[in-house]
Amino acid sequence: MPPTRRQAIAAIAGLSGAAALTARHTLAAAQQAGHGTGHGGADGGNTVVGAVDHDANGFTPTELLTVFDYGETSIDPDGRAVREWTITAVDKEIEIAPGVFFPAWTYNGRVPGPALRCVEGERLRIQFNNGGTHPHSIHLHSIHPARMDGISGAGQVAPGDSFTYEVDAKPFGCHLYHCHTVPLKRHIHKGLYGTLIIDPDPERHPEQRDAALGRRHGTPEHARWQEFVMVMNGFDTNFDDENEFYAMNSIAFAYAHEPIQVARSRPIRVYLVNVTEFDPINSFHLHGNFYDYYDHGTTLTPTLRMVDTVIQCQGQRGLIEIDFSGHEPGLYMFHAHQSEFAELGWMSFFEVTNQ
Repeated sequence: MPPTRRQAIAAIAGLSGAAALTARHTLAAAQQAGHGTGHGGADGGNTVVGAVDHDANGFTPTELLTVFDYGETSIDPDGRAVREWTITAVDKEIEIAPGVFFPAWTYNGRVPGPALRCVEGERLRIQFNNGGTHPHSIHLHSIHPARMDGISGAGQVAPGDSFTYEVDAKPFGCHLYHCHTVPLKRHIHKGLYGTLIIDPDPERHPEQRDAALGRRHGTPEHARWQEFVMVMNGFDTNFDDENEFYAMNSIAFAYAHEPIQVARSRPIRVYLVNVTEFDPINSFHLHGNFYDYYDHGTTLTPTLRMVDTVIQCQGQRGLIEIDFSGHEPGLYMFHAHQSEFAELGWMSFFEVTNQ
């Protein structure tokens, strides 16, 4: 009987040369020897060995988690706040697991692209430059004019050309942006996606002002939160429309090898986005605790209370709020609750400390 695609992963079908040899060693050695990381032995040892060269990638897993891009702000003649970014599409090879390289299409040289953050009601301007070898665009999951949609004839950009998207920041929430050039599955899968976070304007929500202040960056109420951007994605390394690796923020087992440090005295907010191509759903499961979930982040009260697993289809997103204040310090695993996703890279830990 021929091997399934999950069995074939041990041989990394479709790779060649040094990358294939390294990838075979990485997965086979981890599975045969039961090799775990310094923190991951409790999961049965399923992981990778070796290390990704983050310097060569130009970004680290920690940066992908914690760095928000607030752009450049100004006030227009009418007194309205304006926030501006420059985003450039670039073809770039990235390392997604030790010795496994992926020919990505990127926004600003990283996958996922920068986590854009703004405030409800601001005017947003995105100067998009296509430095890649194919037509590209930016489609915002937001409320905006048709001419700014990023589809054919409305902001699609040829190689070497530019376009400025101008929209109003609404609705507040956790959103997504991605290329909308056909074939869509290829442009998204290759890496052209990122997170758009629109903080609520507390003045627009007087009945829930305290909750809005807790989400609005720059306020004392917001400062107590530990916030992370987590983009669930996958990689089809042999281009057969089936993923061989899954990850949180692109690097397989990144937060199993280096658990995310959190202080148990401060609440956690996760901006969770699913852009996994070729699989209809992805999920987020937390060990040892439950959390509140805000679907799309467009409400100030939870849409789900006290759950430990949420499911998202592609393009879906939301906010997760977790409280570890009553827990003992230690490692708390979180991962996709599709076991094959977890075994192929989407496995992580929070390390809760006494702070």
